[in-house]
Amino acid sequence: MRTPEETFRALLDGACRLQNGDRDQADRLAGFYAPETDVRHPLAPLGDTPLRSREALRRHFATAGTGTLSGVRVEDVRVHHTADPEVLVGEFTYRGDTGWTAPAVIVFRIRDGLIVESRDYVDHLGLARATGALDALCAQLTARRPTEAH
Repeated sequence: MRTPEETFRALLDGACRLQNGDRDQADRLAGFYAPETDVRHPLAPLGDTPLRSREALRRHFATAGTGTLSGVRVEDVRVHHTADPEVLVGEFTYRGDTGWTAPAVIVFRIRDGLIVESRDYVDHLGLARATGALDALCAQLTARRPTEAH
């Protein structure tokens, strides 16, 4: 069984491999999560849609990595252990060959080597810039009525 830190580091490795075109990573990444989980992206610009199962995460990862990012790597990794042995805070920066960066912090609850809960705080605007999707994101944001916000 992996430790929480080993799970976090393996997840980062798989995410980079997926973004760099290794489509087989989608299943591997989903396998890091418990069958029932609670994954949220509280800072997602269009609202957070919780991912509550390994299968939902498998679908999520299957659609990831199809953008225009290249040479994705993770740098500046810091692991913060907490008083609760299941809770780990991972801090890192995604970087790409074209000079883009996207800092991130993820708070995990990892039980028996599987992620049962996470809160992913990622620089979504930095990723939108990196993929050339910033204009589309701005259009989606300005087209939304205030009552549609989550």
